[in-house]
Amino acid sequence: QVQLVESGGGLVQAGDSLRLACAASGRTVSSRPVGWFRQAPGKEREFVAAISGSGGNTKYAGSVKGRFTISRDNAKNTVYLQMISLKPEDTAVYYCASQNPSYGSNWYGYPDKYDYWGQGTQVTVSS
Repeated sequence: QVQLVESGGGLVQAGDSLRLACAASGRTVSSRPVGWFRQAPGKEREFVAAISGSGGNTKYAGSVKGRFTISRDNAKNTVYLQMISLKPEDTAVYYCASQNPSYGSNWYGYPDKYDYWGQGTQVTVSS
């Protein structure tokens, strides 16, 4: 079992930055890809970014590319999402998830390929 806990969300103004953290406990996630997803009210959960177990491969949604950076510290069993130049449309609950390692990077954007999820952290960006 893997438990994931997100932190770092909050209320910020447009143009501000936030860094989210996803701390894993239980089984180590160092060999598993981890992704960030978000869900805004009334919308479906959408892919934001993902990182391979080693950290050497990353993938981003087009809407966040150049503004968000995913990274991981396997010694701390933690994955980060650095967000800069935040926009009101980034407002959502952000979830981290650990992907089933039998899938590869081609499946990073598919939430049903992730088998452990955190509870989410709210990010609100005011205009």
